[in-house]
Amino acid sequence: MLVLARKVGERIMIGDSIEISVLDIRGDQVRIGIKAPQDISILRREIYDEICLTNQKAIVSNDSSELLKEFMQKSTLKVKRTEMNSEDEKQSEK
Repeated sequence: MLVLARKVGERIMIGDSIEISVLDIRGDQVRIGIKAPQDISILRREIYDEICLTNQKAIVSNDSSELLKEFMQKSTLKVKRTEMNSEDEKQSEK
């Protein structure tokens, strides 16, 4: 991690397209401004973490439902095969 000390009005460049400016310092809070291309998402860390958690829950939920559907389809196929085998056995007994 790079740690820098900056005063109000000073800036930091990240690559060629992201500029961070120190706008104000009030007590223990620092106000910063960020200029970046629109295709770059800028989020507070707590929001980013919440989005990641929500996405993980959705993936698990979606995976679970897909697995359940797959299980149900296989179970249905097994039942149909068993029924067909029973019918075949009945016909062969005649």
